[in-house]
Amino acid sequence: MKRDLISIADFTRGELEEIFSCAQRLKADRKASWPHPILAGKTLAMIFEKPSLRTRVTFEVGMVQLGGAAVYLAPPDIGLGTRETVPDVAQNLSRWVDIIMARTFAHQTVVDLARHATIPVINGLSDLLHPCQILADCLTVIEHRGRLDGLKVAFVGDGNNVVNSWLNAASKFPFTFALACPAGYEPNAEVLTRARQQGAQVTITQSVAEAVRDADAVYTDVWTSMGQERESAMRREAFKAYQVNATVMAQAKQDALVMHCLPAHRGEEITADVLEGPRSVVLDQSENRLHIQKAIMVWLLR
Repeated sequence: MKRDLISIADFTRGELEEIFSCAQRLKADRKASWPHPILAGKTLAMIFEKPSLRTRVTFEVGMVQLGGAAVYLAPPDIGLGTRETVPDVAQNLSRWVDIIMARTFAHQTVVDLARHATIPVINGLSDLLHPCQILADCLTVIEHRGRLDGLKVAFVGDGNNVVNSWLNAASKFPFTFALACPAGYEPNAEVLTRARQQGAQVTITQSVAEAVRDADAVYTDVWTSMGQERESAMRREAFKAYQVNATVMAQAKQDALVMHCLPAHRGEEITADVLEGPRSVVLDQSENRLHIQKAIMVWLLR
């Protein structure tokens, strides 16, 4: 039976730990310059409705390092949902390639691709979820703290797709997740409810101090995501008290990690001194996108 990675919620803790272990092995092999052409002869189709530095490079390079090939499909190449229907795209790609990654606006697009494809589909980002990023983030925390269990991750800012996927992760591992956001910018209600029903330890507050108190990691993201540009002025006003800076970090644990999925807007959601300071692991997160996504592809195509 084929598997897809649409949401972390669809996986068991054991399956996620298998993916983490695979990523660690592949990363160690890469650092030792040991080739691992596990997916030789396989091809990845990469569908992009949104541009991305990290997603494109890490998936394309990752597939090459695994011995396979990747095909980049920009919006004009397909006209997803306009020139070609989503089912038609899914069914045609299923005849040509071995796995699909899609970075889309509407989450339903990824869901429909997976429903109609006979090959695995990976959610490279949607307006609802960002599972690959959060799996890379979890791997980064494990590398620096040795575990996820019993830790506290605090997020300061918008209850966006990154937060929604953190909620899904918190339903699989016993760490505490605290979100500080202004009223009206809470995470998706359905995702939050499901996570809590599955045992996630979650706090939603408007107080930054409450969220970051005793946090092992403090995370933030841009205040305005792609597709929200018309809201940028309103969002800057709403989030002006939600900047991660030295004062905020002083309220977390002394050795708390600083995390950001990038790209960052220095001077808005985070200050440059914190983003580039000694506690920042943002480049580790970025690197781990490569290793975790390689592991995901290997796991799905095993």
